[in-house]
Amino acid sequence: MVLGGLMKLFDEFKAFVMRGNVVDLAVGVIIGAAFGKIVTSLVNDIFMPIIGMIIGNIDFSSLVIKLGEPVEGAEQAAIRYGMFIQEIVNFLIIALCVFVAIKLINKLQKKKEEASAPAPGPTKEEVLLTEIRDALNKIAEK
Repeated sequence: MVLGGLMKLFDEFKAFVMRGNVVDLAVGVIIGAAFGKIVTSLVNDIFMPIIGMIIGNIDFSSLVIKLGEPVEGAEQAAIRYGMFIQEIVNFLIIALCVFVAIKLINKLQKKKEEASAPAPGPTKEEVLLTEIRDALNKIAEK
């Protein structure tokens, strides 16, 4: 009885996991994590050194406000505002990339919808004019 219940639970779990949206979400999370590493490297290794050089050869990762006196055997308490600035730049770049990607996806979907949309039917005026034309043709034939 217990084994049958476990098998049913396993089958339900398998059906849940194999649904398209769960698999799509998992793929999105994995790609997002990899993309995050790329953006972090872009910011830390390319943008921040350039920005630091422009504003006076500053290494943002070393910008801190030290709090209190250092204690032997422990790291000194500090506010690492340079790292915070780097994370803000990371966020802005990721947000920009997501914005551009969504804009492109929406544009492609709109083109696809326009291409597959059936031609609109005649307007009321066109139908009326067609009826008038047909009526005039019948009168002319008599």
